[in-house]
Amino acid sequence: MALPCPRFAPSLLALALSPTFCWAAESAVVLDATTIEEQAGDGYRARSAAVGGFNEAERLDTPASVSVVSRQLIDDQQARLLSDVLKNDASVGEAYAPIGYYENFVVRGFSLNAANSYRVNGRSVVGEQNVALENKQQVELLKGLSGLQSGVTEPGGLVNYVTKRAENVRSLSVASNQDGERYLAADLGHWFGAEQQVGVRLNLAHEDIRSFVEHTDGKRDLISLALDWNISPDATLQLDAEYQTREQRSVPGYQLLGGTQVPSGVDPDKRLGHQSWSKPVGIDSLNLGGRFEYRFDDNWKAALDASRSEVVIDDYSSFPYGCSPASGCSDWLTQFSPEGDYDIYDYRSPDDTRRHDELQATLSGAFTTGIIRHELTIGSSALRRTIDRRASVNVPIGTGNIHEDPADFAPTDLPLNPKQRRLDSRQYGLFFSDRINFDEHWQVLLGGRQVRLDEESYDEDGISQRHTRRSEFLPNAALLYKPQADTTLYVSYSKGLSLGGEAPWFTTNAGEILAPTISRQLEAGFKRDWQGLSLGAALFRIDQALQYSRPDDNGDLTYVQQGKQRNIGLELSASGHASRNLQLSASTAVIRARAIDSGTEAYEGHQAVNVPKVRASLAADYQIPGIQGLSLLGGMQYSASKYANPGGTVKVADYTVFNLGSRYTTRIEGFDTVLRLTVDNLFDKRYWRDAGAYQGDGYLFPGDPRTARLSATVSF
Repeated sequence: MALPCPRFAPSLLALALSPTFCWAAESAVVLDATTIEEQAGDGYRARSAAVGGFNEAERLDTPASVSVVSRQLIDDQQARLLSDVLKNDASVGEAYAPIGYYENFVVRGFSLNAANSYRVNGRSVVGEQNVALENKQQVELLKGLSGLQSGVTEPGGLVNYVTKRAENVRSLSVASNQDGERYLAADLGHWFGAEQQVGVRLNLAHEDIRSFVEHTDGKRDLISLALDWNISPDATLQLDAEYQTREQRSVPGYQLLGGTQVPSGVDPDKRLGHQSWSKPVGIDSLNLGGRFEYRFDDNWKAALDASRSEVVIDDYSSFPYGCSPASGCSDWLTQFSPEGDYDIYDYRSPDDTRRHDELQATLSGAFTTGIIRHELTIGSSALRRTIDRRASVNVPIGTGNIHEDPADFAPTDLPLNPKQRRLDSRQYGLFFSDRINFDEHWQVLLGGRQVRLDEESYDEDGISQRHTRRSEFLPNAALLYKPQADTTLYVSYSKGLSLGGEAPWFTTNAGEILAPTISRQLEAGFKRDWQGLSLGAALFRIDQALQYSRPDDNGDLTYVQQGKQRNIGLELSASGHASRNLQLSASTAVIRARAIDSGTEAYEGHQAVNVPKVRASLAADYQIPGIQGLSLLGGMQYSASKYANPGGTVKVADYTVFNLGSRYTTRIEGFDTVLRLTVDNLFDKRYWRDAGAYQGDGYLFPGDPRTARLSATVSF
């Protein structure tokens, strides 16, 4: 079949508005006169999600703020990474998400954690990976505390990937971008048997990554298989397996100049600290999952879930960091020099292996006590996370400047350190959830999880450093009022338990892991399904113990838990069809994030680092009248300014990024075909997308420049 040309026509805007695309072929492709209808279903609107509880539930009946990015929106935006997906929710920002490395995010002003904030089909997966999207039906985000659902986790939220299930489908997708990227993906599914008892879904993808950043091209391969077996009318089995290998040089971030100034005049195409001998970061990931479900009758069922997630990271990077006397600084600094000088490190950490194994059993059913109806779920779970890695080699080898290409320096000849078990964390839980229906208007949701954490960490020689044992009950309660069937008002309270942070290397207690912390959330919300739209509003307050590097009178820093961080916010959202021809996904978040009683006056009274006061997002799909199958796609992301240091003395500016594209659904040579063009950052805005921290150090990442991608999906 024809492949998309690797270079776009000069006028991307004109191309975005046209149903005729550039195709490389020996002869012109003649489109059939027959067109097909737009995709069926709710499009950008998802009515249900599993992330808010233990089973699939209507979002209207879920007393929590849940965001869902549908398969159609993922396809229309040609998303490849979770950052491409979560940009559609205004409560989400990036928190150290460099190109070529695994990503992390901040939700409601709190950073997620790779150890416990990411799931596939409700089961925990290692967060130190970029989970593939080709085999996912939707991506769900539970905003706020999720202790009932997952036990020990961060207060910001929980991301859940939902895999595609068996279906009779055969499609092939090809794509390219302005840098000549080559992308190919296949989606193949079929039901077998006289009564369609067994179904399979196979997804394959290959990507030759062509990045806009110099020296950072890479490649990625994916294979995934989903199996659905209807063993009997009452018993079903679902199995999922996905393996992905990815390699790409990571793109390090900038640091404040002298600790007081945001770099200016930087080129987003530039890779700081590049050395010709440095290697791509390799991330191999395997995610396995299975679910057996048995229905006893129309009201009761039991389920057993098991999963394994394993990631191996090979990191050989040249990395810019700080400024030592070798770079012209009088003292050793953890920021770039005022002139933009920095040290270059040879960093080596191969065979870094992280594994999650989880088992969960649930029993759920419905019954009545008098006139009151109960929907009850009880269960037990066990999760083990292990980390096996070498003590990294991290040696300064030379210097560079943000405005110049660095010279090549000799790599270190230090040998690699032996691999050791560094963490063995076991988490056990007993949980229940009871939805009590008094009548058609009033419901109460009561739940809780008794969690027991047994965690041991080890030093570089494999000697036990810390053994944490903690048992905590995490309650969750909500009151729902439905004045009419399509409207819900709710108030809720929840309690969470999060892992303690690790003291950065530059603190007096470097390497110390602090005790787990308690967080609490109050939330009030409104939801309504109005005509073709799902509308939502949520007002929340989250309190968590503040963990930070506290300065003393001598200029030393000690990593402590003192005071608390309190985030108060308002979220507004709308998704679905605003009219017959227009569908949208829109959200706005206003968040006030403050440190309270920290003991450091300079860190209080202003917004927290990397948390803008206002953020907004919009994605829209407008079907052009009179041209069947042609839709105009567009959207924007807005972020207010945000602080880049804990003292609140340095800010990165606000920004607005506009996106434009088109989708054309037709038939080519008798096959259903969807052509898409997207142009992100249409006006080539220069901005800082992320001012987050990693292992205690602050980094700045420039936003992507104008990026265009063209794709075609053919169904056979």
